[in-house]
Amino acid sequence: MAADLRDELNCSICLNIYTDPVILPCGHNYCRGCIGSLLDTQERSGAYSCPECRADFQERPALQSNRTLGNIAERFLPDQLEQQGATEILCNYCIHSPVPAAKSCLHCEASLCDNHVRVHSKSAEHILCQPSSSLANRKCSAHKRLLEYYCMEDNACVSCLMVGHHIGHKVAQLSEASEKKKGKLRNNLEKLILKRDGDDRDVQRLQERRREMEGKAANETERVTAQFMGIREQLEALEKRVLSDISRQRERVSLCFSDLIQQLEMEKEELSRQIHDIEELCNMADPLTVLQAPEANGDTFCDAEEADTEGRGSGGNKDPSLWDEDLISETLLTGLAGIVSSMKAAISSHKDIDINTETEDSELRAPGIGPLSPAESEDTKCLSDTPGSLTLQAVSDPVYGLKASDMEIDINTTNNLLQLSSDMTCLTWSEISQNYFHTSERFQDSPQAFSIQSFSSGRHYWDVECMRGDTFIVGVAYPSIKRKGNQSHIGYNKNSVGLFRWGNRYSVIHDGKRKNLPYRPTCDKIRVSLDYEGGQLCFYELSEPIRHLHSVTATFTEPLHAAFWVWKSNLAIRIGYKKAPRVRMSKRQMRPGSRAGFFGWDLNDMEMCE
Repeated sequence: MAADLRDELNCSICLNIYTDPVILPCGHNYCRGCIGSLLDTQERSGAYSCPECRADFQERPALQSNRTLGNIAERFLPDQLEQQGATEILCNYCIHSPVPAAKSCLHCEASLCDNHVRVHSKSAEHILCQPSSSLANRKCSAHKRLLEYYCMEDNACVSCLMVGHHIGHKVAQLSEASEKKKGKLRNNLEKLILKRDGDDRDVQRLQERRREMEGKAANETERVTAQFMGIREQLEALEKRVLSDISRQRERVSLCFSDLIQQLEMEKEELSRQIHDIEELCNMADPLTVLQAPEANGDTFCDAEEADTEGRGSGGNKDPSLWDEDLISETLLTGLAGIVSSMKAAISSHKDIDINTETEDSELRAPGIGPLSPAESEDTKCLSDTPGSLTLQAVSDPVYGLKASDMEIDINTTNNLLQLSSDMTCLTWSEISQNYFHTSERFQDSPQAFSIQSFSSGRHYWDVECMRGDTFIVGVAYPSIKRKGNQSHIGYNKNSVGLFRWGNRYSVIHDGKRKNLPYRPTCDKIRVSLDYEGGQLCFYELSEPIRHLHSVTATFTEPLHAAFWVWKSNLAIRIGYKKAPRVRMSKRQMRPGSRAGFFGWDLNDMEMCE
């Protein structure tokens, strides 16, 4: 209630409690000073109105004091004056209403409003300053004189020089000391302004950097999102490939078992017929009939018994392990290695990954086969530009991104019927002898050559492309292979093994023994994959999709060289070498009694898988 009543005592012009309230003809109350100033302003236009209700008056209204309202307002006025006094300096000469002071006179020790300043004394001793409530501090407490000097030693304003504590001290006039201090303040001000400007520049630079970082964060978010999208697409494509391989293996195994079951059913019918004939002979009472029967000499019976024994024995072996779990695992691991490779390459270069799961590069189906990088793809395209050449390129490891060693043909081993390019990367058969200088390493009777590099550890693979012609051998060999005679041919000794293509046929040759493969060539590119510690050598045809031709197991006892045998005119082989990705593979075990020579190749255990 007190607060509401106090609000009713506030003048709507100055918003303070009424001081000397007056009432207009319309009934609204105002402070005399407030409404008087307003009417003075309206007098210029000749129109008078109430500022609250907008009532118009023909002439300047007479101001009648509202005694009752004034008495009530006076009861609340001391509180307001106390509050205002705590926050502002009031004019000492305005007794009817509190008016803020504009200046303070040091000589009079009084504060004056604008009206009283205009009529105040203009003499020099009446010094005006900003309104202050502590004017006594501006005078000497002993002599009641204005402070005129500044003591440099005591850092104090003084009025007397010859008496007191400041006798003999260095002093200056207040104005002079003030100017000196202002000079120091201006210097400090300039330094502060320079520092503030520097801070402004730093703020702008940091804001710009923040915008750059926000832009980079947005770009990184977009890039990483695209990478994960690419990973998902590659994983989906890999899943389809693995499931497709499983489906093909299931169909192949199903057909194989169907054939075996059909053969066994036919064998059962034949055995049943023989059993029936023999039972009839056994049940005959006439010995002459038994002896005159065609089986009487015992040969057919023995043959049947032998066939029965072999049938049972072979029946136990007619359940081959046609399901190749290793191939499925290798396909999965190789695909995952390719995805990791592309991710590492993209992260290291900060470039977007170009995902295309429909290209040949993405059809990776065998151990030691990694995804082709863009640079390697360009190299592969360039292979067809120079027929008859063996071009070796330095490429990046598909998993670890390491630069692989260059592979070159060893001219010291190259037969005289093979042309070798000046960069040691082009191998072509020729009818004309090249008359190379004689070395003990050179092959004398066979058109073949070794690589300069040898492999005694790790996993590696290299690609071979036959540009023209259809007769060649690619493989590996020990450096201890003979260089002359029949035993020097690749695959015709215990120290080498090779994939032999002759026309439209494939076969694997080792120690003079040939194992024909049930595949017809569909392209002229072959990949050789070597796992030295794992003791495994694999051959692949780089068709669409990549086809696994053959794998053999071995126990390597010497370093291995890549070996090439070329026959017929206008035949060129090109080689691209790369260090293989470190993908874990299982090693097939050799069966007891298998024909494994000094080189360790298990020819009986060679498995052929698509």
